[in-house]
Amino acid sequence: MSLFSYAAPLDEMRFVIERVLNAPAQWAAVPALADLDADTAAEVLAQAARFTSEVLQPINGPGDRQGCRIVDSRVKTPDGFPDAWRQFVEGGWPALACDPDWGGQGLPQLLNAALFEMLVAANHGWTMYPGLLHGAYETIKAHGSDELKQRYLPKLVSGEWLAAMGLTEPQAGSDLGGVRTKAEPRADGSVAVTGGKIFISGGDHDLTDNIVHLVLCRLPDAPPGTKGLSLALVPTVLPDGTRNTTAADGIEHKMGIHGSATCVMRYEAATGWLVGEPHRGLPAMFLMMNAARLHVALQGLGHLDMATQNAERYATEREQFKGPIARQPAMQRTLGRLRAVTDGLRVVMYRVAMRLDEAEHHPDAAVREAAAAEASILTPVLKAFGTQQGFQGASDALQVWGGYGYVAEYGIEQTVRDARIAMIYEGTNEIQAIDLVQRKLLGGAGPAFETLLDGLLQDAGDDACGLALRDQVGHARAALAALRTAAAADAQAPLWVADDMLAGVGHLMLAWAWAVTARAADSDGDADRARRAAAEHGARWVLPQADVHWARVRSLAAT
Repeated sequence: MSLFSYAAPLDEMRFVIERVLNAPAQWAAVPALADLDADTAAEVLAQAARFTSEVLQPINGPGDRQGCRIVDSRVKTPDGFPDAWRQFVEGGWPALACDPDWGGQGLPQLLNAALFEMLVAANHGWTMYPGLLHGAYETIKAHGSDELKQRYLPKLVSGEWLAAMGLTEPQAGSDLGGVRTKAEPRADGSVAVTGGKIFISGGDHDLTDNIVHLVLCRLPDAPPGTKGLSLALVPTVLPDGTRNTTAADGIEHKMGIHGSATCVMRYEAATGWLVGEPHRGLPAMFLMMNAARLHVALQGLGHLDMATQNAERYATEREQFKGPIARQPAMQRTLGRLRAVTDGLRVVMYRVAMRLDEAEHHPDAAVREAAAAEASILTPVLKAFGTQQGFQGASDALQVWGGYGYVAEYGIEQTVRDARIAMIYEGTNEIQAIDLVQRKLLGGAGPAFETLLDGLLQDAGDDACGLALRDQVGHARAALAALRTAAAADAQAPLWVADDMLAGVGHLMLAWAWAVTARAADSDGDADRARRAAAEHGARWVLPQADVHWARVRSLAAT
């Protein structure tokens, strides 16, 4: 009986990109992407699939068992990790979606999203190292001085150097206003950064010679709270080749992603340079955090796909009661849910990646603005809902193996452990729900959300999936009205149901994904019949869960 393995779902990725989202038509309309066609994109995905299946997946389980360790005051990653990074760099993958002006390939965020879905599914621990690279690139590109951009962007884009994000401190987790790390200005324009950070992914490792830390800190004249935070770039190796006064004091012993070095970092008057304006570090850091949140959402999808494809295979091989367990109704319902949610989340996440491409590249300013507004609304939804579904789906999949699922050699238990962290870091899922409700729906993005609902409704046909989508749009409108009514009486009241509102919007987007999937799967071939069946299963068996969340939100208006 086959054990855990990974094969990138290339046919499904191409189906979503080419037939559901019609992305090649969007590329043709955008000058920066006009040279890209479907065949070229398909070849990029195929090469990525080979790397993930042949290089990353084989070192996933061994890397989990070996973990990271400190040798001679430096972090050593599991065997095979540095060589995998070397091959990743040689393939040009870090530069995929970066600007050609800085050595990038200028390909769409959509292809980068597909790449990271594969990377996480094959090896989440290893993928943590490049996971922050694009966010650091975006932050330095937007807010760094010309000197910092010239010095650091080409090295980051090429993958010669990696990056880390220094936010969290023992007393300052979600509440970053409590950050105490200090930055003392020096006469040469640099700053001396002193303090400690915890939970720093990739804070130290042996994949690259230099690591570029972006560290939240306070200048001497900083006002209290988040308005007094600045952002400093602190490299582990200084421009003159000497080592900076940074150190990893320890590695966290974690529930999962053992191949990722989660470090306790110490900065002792470490040399750094401000990125952006003094006391404006948090808005600059949000660029990095938002990029990271989409990658975390893709972690949910990657784990869900890995769990689903292995559970489907095992269920057809494992025989009980005179036949494969895949024939049992209990298993059919579990497998059906796994497949429906996996396929639906892929459509939604790729849609948001397309919106990011439009926001960055489209020649029409109005289109850029609308695309950015939609991506802003859906990013917290995808981060929270996607990771919750990834963990729940992995746990449900483990049940398919029964007792064997609890045994390490079968692989699924590692996926369950690895998937859990994604609900916590880069802003807990509760923080994402507060962001959606308080900052977005009840803030300035309410009209953009209503525009989104109008657009979703245009994709609702008269079949079962289309009718389900119409129903979900109606629930969303009623829930938004209830939030506004409750907020007018008590500003804190909507926060009681913020998680429910986010879950409702997540199910709404799944309903849209299933509706457009069922319409795009218009042939009589086996693959399209399976896609329609998965979409219809989702509409029938998954969407009723949304009613619970919508009912809680609507209850606010009554109370």
